[in-house]
Amino acid sequence: MTTYSRVTRHGQITLPASVRKELGVEEGDLVEIDIVDEHAILIPKKVVDKSQAYFWTREWQEAEKEASKDIKAGRVKAFDTVEELFEDLG
Repeated sequence: MTTYSRVTRHGQITLPASVRKELGVEEGDLVEIDIVDEHAILIPKKVVDKSQAYFWTREWQEAEKEASKDIKAGRVKAFDTVEELFEDLG
């Protein structure tokens, strides 16, 4: 898909609606701009609250994938009470 946008005197461009839709970019979003071989590459970014940043670390995401596999394979247990959980751990 090729689209065009004019640069304003303040160096701003407007992303056409079709591009915003394709990239999932909404008003207020951050966009990373990389320059590669004289091309500007736009990469949409989302801001993550600092208190939630741990969740997006490589280690945490690997553990999430492993947990999802265990759940899908039925390698889970359910307990009716905390006491039953502690008995199983014991």
